[in-house]
Amino acid sequence: MRRSARLYGIAILVLLVLVFVIGIIVLREDRRGSLTVSFLDVGQGDAIFIDAPSGRQVLIDGGKGSTVLRQLSGVLPFYDRSIDMVAPTHPDADHIGGLLDVLKRYEIGTIIESGVQGDSSIFAAFEKAAQEEGSERLVAKRGDVFDLGGGAQLEILFPDRAVPGVETNTGSLVARLTYGATSFLLPGDAPQNIEEYLARLDGKNLKSNVLKAGHHGSRTSSAALFVGYASPEYAIFSRGCENTYGHPHQEVVDLLARFEIPTLDTCEEGTITFVSDGKTVRRK
Repeated sequence: MRRSARLYGIAILVLLVLVFVIGIIVLREDRRGSLTVSFLDVGQGDAIFIDAPSGRQVLIDGGKGSTVLRQLSGVLPFYDRSIDMVAPTHPDADHIGGLLDVLKRYEIGTIIESGVQGDSSIFAAFEKAAQEEGSERLVAKRGDVFDLGGGAQLEILFPDRAVPGVETNTGSLVARLTYGATSFLLPGDAPQNIEEYLARLDGKNLKSNVLKAGHHGSRTSSAALFVGYASPEYAIFSRGCENTYGHPHQEVVDLLARFEIPTLDTCEEGTITFVSDGKTVRRK
């Protein structure tokens, strides 16, 4: 009797585990057909997680420290230990510092970079970790389009030339994520002169539903011409509370208010997630 009861208990436990796992899989399958974009709350830094309709995953930047791992646990199932693509926009610590922990914890398929070089110990550590990871590495340039499957694409807008020796923010990756009629404009820390260059180059194709305000809301980014062409439904400030830089700067706050663009702030709201069905974007 005791043995039968024990076997019965084990069978029930196995059944519960199977139901739990199947439930998670079903929930993830139900998300197919939707694009999910999460601006992770990593303090003073950037980290953007993209879950494409195909199930492919992209992490753009990783903040400064290990906080990104905690935030990823909220958007990735516990059993998932791989990310298809990681894209450090440039080698500043508040963008690549957390990627050191990501490279240790997750198997990374491809790393795409702008090619701009850093001179810090964090950049050297990232280079070493990326080499040890053994991921495919690509230097992205304007015109590159990465197919995320299910109709979602990540298009590189900048750099449009080799930038190994330029100032790191100036060499930042600028990307536009599209799915159907919806899009997200992700300029990293690109300064105003690069934003204005892109607006003059092809302003009509900057239109986006969501704009991540450049450089955490610094006055060095968010050129009026660039913001005007983007004309987003929302602008996101990815920044830490009471940061020493004073981000977001009042000039940027006033500019977005003048354009009547609602703003959301990871400092005030934590991780901010949007879902697109290819026609409209809604906040999750």
